[in-house]
Amino acid sequence: MGKPYLAEVPTTALRTPPTMLHLNEALALEVGLNVEQLASTQGIDVLSGNAPWPGYTSKASVYCGHQFGVFVPQLGDGRALLIAEVRKASQYRQLQLKGAGPTPYSRHADGRAVLRSSTREYLASEAMHALGIPTTRALSLTASADPVFRETTETAAIVCRVSESFMRFGHTEFFAYTNQLDALRNLLTWHIEQHHPEIDLGDTDASFQNGLLEWLNVVVARTAHMVAKWQAVGFCHGVMNTDNMSLLGLTIDYGPYGFVDGFDIDHICNHSDHQGRYSYRNQPRIAHWNLYALAQAVSTLLPDGKETLQGLLDGFADVFHEQHSSLFAHKLGLLIEQGETVDTLIENTLKFMHEHTLDFTRFFRSISALNPSASVEQNFAAWQQSPFFTLSLGEEAQVEGAKIWLGQWLAVAGKSTVPLADWRNQLDRTNPAFVLRNHLLQKAIEQAEHGNFAEVNRLFIALSDPYQVDSMPPEFMAEPPDWAKSLVLSCSS
Repeated sequence: MGKPYLAEVPTTALRTPPTMLHLNEALALEVGLNVEQLASTQGIDVLSGNAPWPGYTSKASVYCGHQFGVFVPQLGDGRALLIAEVRKASQYRQLQLKGAGPTPYSRHADGRAVLRSSTREYLASEAMHALGIPTTRALSLTASADPVFRETTETAAIVCRVSESFMRFGHTEFFAYTNQLDALRNLLTWHIEQHHPEIDLGDTDASFQNGLLEWLNVVVARTAHMVAKWQAVGFCHGVMNTDNMSLLGLTIDYGPYGFVDGFDIDHICNHSDHQGRYSYRNQPRIAHWNLYALAQAVSTLLPDGKETLQGLLDGFADVFHEQHSSLFAHKLGLLIEQGETVDTLIENTLKFMHEHTLDFTRFFRSISALNPSASVEQNFAAWQQSPFFTLSLGEEAQVEGAKIWLGQWLAVAGKSTVPLADWRNQLDRTNPAFVLRNHLLQKAIEQAEHGNFAEVNRLFIALSDPYQVDSMPPEFMAEPPDWAKSLVLSCSS
């Protein structure tokens, strides 16, 4: 894949020597890279953009997109550079540096990233991976003392991201809206043959169009699954523009993301999202909207496929609903995954949590203290013994609501035939004890900005297995302090 999709762009060396803040050794081995080489002076130079990957010329790609619903005709990798393509047996991975200098698509910006946002992305992508959510990964976090000017003067940092592909909905949109249809066809052919070898594009226009529809159906399903998994862990992306949507259904571009603490179904994690377009409640709807934008671009290659495209897009709701119901049924410890009674219980659970602003992660983790074979009163008493119990016993309305909810839960959970210990163990492997909360990140970033990376290391260890509690620091599982409610996140990085 070359022109017109990719422009060859050298990385820009840092003025002060870079240092390795963290290296994801497990991912390096998975990709097939030598950990010692990556950690060497030469390796750090490559991973910070001070030297090229041996035998490879770095590249930036062009795309466009709908940002907050408004079409922007040209965007692109403004501070991201593809530095390597690595194959290990049948496995293919791209390595991309974020923050290694300007590109033709930087729009007069410096192409740098700062320690604050780079730390957030590095930790978040690995946290999401450990939660079983499709995502780009992070190989390394390097930094230097070079100043970077944002709202204040900050220091430079570079994340090396790893993915099967960094192609976005916006790549398809760009070539469709600039009427480069041959380029669009070539791009999608390369992408499908590379990442979907099971799809046969054939040698005729008809077979190509059939293959394109088959591929789009996969994108719809993967996107629906990804967003359902976001909802199930209380994750808010913050900037679901079409240029931030992966064609492989991966979570990509960690900006002002956040995990919901006290549950508010309309939670907004992005300070710049004044209308709540990308709120927790709206994420499924926006994913569907973005798929319409993708299909509109693809339709330029499908002259007679509009009706079929509409049918594929209409299928999003069913796929999302099935996955959402299944995930929340597992989180609630139900033996059945589908059905009206299950959906009603899920809806009532979220309503109860929203009404009393219950901590999302701690509420679901505490469910393993319950017993499907016990009474409401027995369960309420046992519930209070859970270290994750999130209710306020002094609030009469909350206690009453909890007992009503317990009755609803017991009516669906029934008398489980699974041994109680096995049932509880399964729940504790479904509902994490730890998520990467913003106040924990804030503390780690503040220390890192003063040269202390111990907290970054502690968080990385914790997020690598978010379900276990034995060695988890208690403060990582506690409810956030009051000051955390005033944290403000924006797109700036």
